[in-house]
Amino acid sequence: MRWADDGIFLSGRPHGESSVIADIFTRENGRTRGLVKGGRSRRIRPILQTGNGLKVEWRARLDDQLGVYTAELTEATASRVLDDKLSLAGVTALAGLLQILPERDPHPRLFDAARDCLEAAGETGFPASFVRFELRFLDELGFGLNLTTCAATGRSDDLAYVSPKSGQAVSREAGEAYRDRLLALPAFLSSAQGTDQPCHADLQSAFAMTGYFLGAHVFTETGKPIPRAREEFIRLLHRRGD
Repeated sequence: MRWADDGIFLSGRPHGESSVIADIFTRENGRTRGLVKGGRSRRIRPILQTGNGLKVEWRARLDDQLGVYTAELTEATASRVLDDKLSLAGVTALAGLLQILPERDPHPRLFDAARDCLEAAGETGFPASFVRFELRFLDELGFGLNLTTCAATGRSDDLAYVSPKSGQAVSREAGEAYRDRLLALPAFLSSAQGTDQPCHADLQSAFAMTGYFLGAHVFTETGKPIPRAREEFIRLLHRRGD
């Protein structure tokens, strides 16, 4: 068995004296583990850093074996965000989310969303890109939100809330009487007001919304906690907004 693909390095653990078992999210082959021989060497170690974009080749005698990876760096995300605590936490959080995916389960649209998000790391639009990645993540796992039309009226204007039960938007007028039981829908996630530079309050609302659905559906089912790096990312974002 042999295949080549684009990948995002998620994590690795030492194996033997010099090798690494790498966990890599690939576009066409999903999250796949493999042995990187010499992965702890000075030449290869900088390549195997969380968030880095890679060109990889995986090979094994049988499909169900661990397999061996060879990797070539295509995007040095890790070194780009090394001195930016906020972006570093975001990159780590993104990798943590991807690591709950079942192995060898392809999600090419999610891969593209992750790569777009990582390209924005270090830029002012990174938090908004991360929110959109989380929305795609929820959608790919079967918990997509409908943020374009009101659950009560079917209208697409003045959407202000999200129902925690249905995951569908609710207009300001229809939801006013129930606002204490609804989640806030920030304006930048509405199709009519999309922007990569939302205000701090809207970002906080957005992460509260995606965090609710991640916790209630995705992580409750897996029995795992939401990555601590996501909490750190939001904490640093809050501090930056003060």
